[in-house]
Amino acid sequence: MGVYDNNVLVMLADGFEEIEALTVVDLLRRVGIEVKTVSIYGGSSKRPSNNVNGARGISVNADISIDDTFMNEALSSDLSLVVLPGGMPGTLNLKEDKNVEKLVMDQYGKGKYVAAICAAPTVFGSYGILEGKKATCYPGMEDGLIGATAVTDGTTVVVDSNVITSRGLGTAVDFSLKIIEILKDKATADKIGISVVYNV
Repeated sequence: MGVYDNNVLVMLADGFEEIEALTVVDLLRRVGIEVKTVSIYGGSSKRPSNNVNGARGISVNADISIDDTFMNEALSSDLSLVVLPGGMPGTLNLKEDKNVEKLVMDQYGKGKYVAAICAAPTVFGSYGILEGKKATCYPGMEDGLIGATAVTDGTTVVVDSNVITSRGLGTAVDFSLKIIEILKDKATADKIGISVVYNV
């Protein structure tokens, strides 16, 4: 048994879009899905490694910070999902982090789910995992969906194989509910949507 078996990891870097990240955390925890927020700042970082600053100046104290121990435990665990929120420069900071790339590629390679919203699907494009898939992202950033067929018809969430993508802050609830539907079931997703007065 891995330390993070069945966990969802939400990766945080300075400049992340707060609503996109925390909506996922909030709604998944409401239905009993184990979610950990993970700061990319750890190891030799000369800063409070769990503290991550959002794009709108909201500071979040992540559950975990990346270090060698975390990476070994995460890579040997049966994770449910790795999530990349968007935001700038958060998306670029995630894209440049080798540990994030290692986690995403390991998860994807195992056939397990990876998800990204807003600008962050372009990170998947840079990793080459969108080749031949349908995907969506923040309007105007479709060139970053390298290898994908970009969905631009207003669809809020696109699922293709084990890759989940969504468009932005305004689709964060749809994104979170789709994740709940995939990891639990549609009835649970519908129930939590009603409970938070979403599309009632």
